[in-house]
Amino acid sequence: MEDERAFDAALTDGAPTSHAAHGPSHHHHSADAAGHEATNNQHASPAIASASASASASRRRGSSNNDHRRPSSASDAPALPPAGHAAAHLPFVAPADLLRPHFRPISSQASRTRAGTANSAPEPLPMHPQDREQIEGLRAVRAFLKVRTSYDVLPLSYRLIIFDTSLLVKKSLNILTQCAIVSVPLWDSKTSAFAGMLTVSDYINVVQYYWQHQEELSRIDKFKLSSLRDIERAIGVTPIETVSIHPLEPLYEACRRMLASRARRIPLIDIDDETQREMVVSVVTQYRILKFISVNVKETQMLRKPLRDLKVGTRENLATATMDTPVMDCIQMLVKRNISTIPILDKDGTVLNVFESVDVIALIKGGDYENLNLTAGQALDKRSDDFPGIYTCTLNDRMDTIYDTVRKSRVHRLVIIDENTKLKGLLSLSDILDYTLNSPLGDGDD
Repeated sequence: MEDERAFDAALTDGAPTSHAAHGPSHHHHSADAAGHEATNNQHASPAIASASASASASRRRGSSNNDHRRPSSASDAPALPPAGHAAAHLPFVAPADLLRPHFRPISSQASRTRAGTANSAPEPLPMHPQDREQIEGLRAVRAFLKVRTSYDVLPLSYRLIIFDTSLLVKKSLNILTQCAIVSVPLWDSKTSAFAGMLTVSDYINVVQYYWQHQEELSRIDKFKLSSLRDIERAIGVTPIETVSIHPLEPLYEACRRMLASRARRIPLIDIDDETQREMVVSVVTQYRILKFISVNVKETQMLRKPLRDLKVGTRENLATATMDTPVMDCIQMLVKRNISTIPILDKDGTVLNVFESVDVIALIKGGDYENLNLTAGQALDKRSDDFPGIYTCTLNDRMDTIYDTVRKSRVHRLVIIDENTKLKGLLSLSDILDYTLNSPLGDGDD
């Protein structure tokens, strides 16, 4: 689950999006959190769901008592008529009848209506304006993705690199390093068909395999890309990415397929009209999609709820390491947890840096597998000088500022910290895309 720097680094941004500026080195906040404190939600609305707090239906209760006793003495009885009046002509009224309230009979239909009203669900309280804006913003983004195609995301000019499955792993690694990319489509020349995506995870699988079977390390220079599936089966890891989509399919569907397969990119596969064979058009990454949204959908400015009020990102059970953690221990964590980043902390829990899956490429380029014996701190020293640093945010930052950061900078994840730079969580591009597409709107709509 590495960065989707793959084809973003290889594509030349001619259009339709603007160029992304690199962020500053080391800690960089996604947006100024000042003045963006979370608005108190008096209705305790969960995540992006509307504030539909339940209210108890008021019911009218009868105050009568149908078990009144008769008066115990004559003084409690009604007064007798004055003398001279014919008492025989007055009907006798029992005292209890005067105290007992009289009710008109209720029809069966009215009874059913009254019972239905009493048992019906209470009307929700009015929605908070911030919740309403958040829902409107999400609905606008989803509507935009449904009318745009995957082809619309591509710039006017770009280059596309494809590896044949007969290529040696060592040579493919050198090409990736020279071109500054971390993933590439695979092509099976025997069947003239798309064979999946080669990513950093595949190289990590090769490293893990030969680390466990060091007696076969001498054969690694002869290992071909076509044998990657054998490696996957041997160590029991996630198979190579094979998800794809037609260029004219809605961008919304491309996002859903990526999220369903946990892929960070999706290749666009078309069919040649003459040969009726598959043809790789390009690759669309999560970063390019989110940047496309931030540039073209102004309603992202309506996503003003802070992260602390949204169920987005990973905030518990985080994998962490120190500067002294062996590189192979970090690789094991990346594989077992199917993650792409491990925060590096000091003894007090302060965030110092992150170890990324792409750092493995720098260690093993040229076939120098002895670098796997280094510590995480030593491995980070081998990064190139143009490394942009890590991007950070706080729980007080809002989703609109996150989108603004994606628009301005080539960011692939944000480390969530507090005011003392203590680790609070991780926010990946997958988390942002999943929230944008799948967070409930409160009305049953997508």
